[in-house]
Amino acid sequence: MQEIKALYAEKKDAIKTQLDEFKEVREKADDKRVFEELTFCILTSAVGPKVGAKSLEAIKDILLEASPEELEERLTGVHKYPEKAYYIVHSRDYLKSEYGLKMNDLVNSFKDRLELREFFALNKNIKGLGLTQASHFLRNIGIKGYAILDRNVVRSLNDLGVLDNPKPPTTKKRYLEAEGKMTEFAAELGIDIEELDMLLWSMKTGHIPK
Repeated sequence: MQEIKALYAEKKDAIKTQLDEFKEVREKADDKRVFEELTFCILTSAVGPKVGAKSLEAIKDILLEASPEELEERLTGVHKYPEKAYYIVHSRDYLKSEYGLKMNDLVNSFKDRLELREFFALNKNIKGLGLTQASHFLRNIGIKGYAILDRNVVRSLNDLGVLDNPKPPTTKKRYLEAEGKMTEFAAELGIDIEELDMLLWSMKTGHIPK
């Protein structure tokens, strides 16, 4: 516990700076920028944020209008799974048809944060997220209170004895149980859960997540 607190004291400023940048995405950016964050999280799943960021840059200029074939061509050689283009276009066209791609209005329409996450995680028309990446997306647009239980965070929690299993949860029930344990651990430390999440991720990777 003391080692974690000491590490947090060392990295606290960098963590808070990054969280402030996430908050600005929704406060200052337009709906396109918020959709770009959603796309980034779809692209990050299974390959990590570096590949996700590089892939987003490859398609950003045509993201809102391109066909899946056009996006797939851009992603080929950049992303391990260029076929994720079809996830992106399906999600984009659904959000455009049903909500006019008004991402800020859509997010703000939810009063319950768990319902908000489930809309993006469990909606059959939004492809390629799940609870982990939906949490990632919402954190990246400045919404607090979620655990991003990817392999790095889960392994750190397992090393610390907070979780019994070093593998990320694969069902909603297990995810919520693990998130609950992490929430309790964060409270014991006196650290917000999103700050603890970033701290634990940095313990495995050596840097603060984006």
